[in-house]
Amino acid sequence: LGLGNIGPYAAKPVMEGKSVLFEGAQGIHLDIDHGTYPFVTSSNTVSGNAAAGSGVGPNKLDRIIGILKAYTTRVGEGPFPTELNDATGELLRTSGGEFGVTTGRPRRCGWQDIPVLRESARLNGLTDVALTKLDVLSSMEEIPVITGYKLDGVKVPRFDTLSDLDRMEPVVTMLPGWNKDISGCKSWDELPKEAKGYVEFLEKQLDHEIQFVSTGAEREKFVLKGEWL
Repeated sequence: LGLGNIGPYAAKPVMEGKSVLFEGAQGIHLDIDHGTYPFVTSSNTVSGNAAAGSGVGPNKLDRIIGILKAYTTRVGEGPFPTELNDATGELLRTSGGEFGVTTGRPRRCGWQDIPVLRESARLNGLTDVALTKLDVLSSMEEIPVITGYKLDGVKVPRFDTLSDLDRMEPVVTMLPGWNKDISGCKSWDELPKEAKGYVEFLEKQLDHEIQFVSTGAEREKFVLKGEWL
């Protein structure tokens, strides 16, 4: 089908009251309008593009699910203030299987960046959040989280321009790790208290509940926290 013919076919099951899932690709900082230009892709990666790309009206998108890794990754060039160019970064890459599915290209890895998460939640209008790869952090004694930035000693909500990036100083909060295999956990209550504490810290920073937490690479490795789909 040509691009102009997609709309009627996508809209039909929606109008019939059926559930339709639109899946986006890439992270928000690769969005051509809202990303770290010029280090972006050629299209919009925010949730609004589901309506624009499919031809289904935006008022029909009743749930926006944000997929969030337990740490941060980026592919290709561009700013990455929390990037780890050391053995820890390599551990995250190897343990998390952070290589391009098609190209095998290694992904850059770093700690969680709260200002980026808040911006993503705002831009996408999230209604639900799924946290993936929590198990990758299981060997960490402590887990740093970036909760803000300082520019020339003054706290700022995020890095706004690429020209300021070299002068940005991340504000770090250290959280306790759990140093325990969580892949066998079947429920939220079975997770170590430190793992639950990490998830709850992200929730508080995001001001949004995380309903789904993956605990391993296999399809069945997850626990639910709150109401899900």
